[in-house]
This record gives sequence, structure tokens and C-alpha cells, in this order.
Amino acid sequence: MNEIIIEPVLTEKSTRLIEEGQHYTFKVAKTANKIEIRKAFETRYPDVEVGEVRTMVVRGKRKRQFTKRGLVRGRQAAWKKAVITLRSGEIDLYESV
Repeated sequence: MNEIIIEPVLTEKSTRLIEEGQHYTFKVAKTANKIEIRKAFETRYPDVEVGEVRTMVVRGKRKRQFTKRGLVRGRQAAWKKAVITLRSGEIDLYESV
């Protein structure tokens, strides 16, 4: 279950969502579905109840870098993001950072 939720996404937008309501954003395994994400989240944080799970696949970006040897091209990997809305409870994402 622990390999389903990889890490929290701490960006300006996700921090604003936490402040406005009970929305938490996490990077999850690409093969995980909403039911598995819900069970893993409730196992990791036992005193919260999940209301809704929304998932999306974030596209990998193309990267270019100019070096002495010329142009080096690459690509970031695609990853899956889950936005979790809580029905009850609250978590502190910054306690383990």
C-alpha cells in the first residue's frame, strides 16, 4: 500500500487548495486506481476520511540543453497526480519535511 502514494505535491496551487478547503495533492503510482488510492491514503492517515479522489496523468515535458558537445535533448517522465478531498479530519504535510 505504501508504494501507491509516492509523495505530496507542494506547489503554490496545491498549497492554496489546502488553505481554501480540504484538498490534498499527491504523486501516485501510474497503475493505481481511485479505490486503491483511497485505501492507501486512509491506511497512511488513519484519523481522516476520504470524500473524493480525482486523478490525472501529467504529461512529461521535453527538455533541451546546450552543451559544449552540442544540443542534448531529453524528456521528463510522465506521472500520475491525485487530488484528494477529505470528508473529515485534517493532515499536516509539513511535519515530515
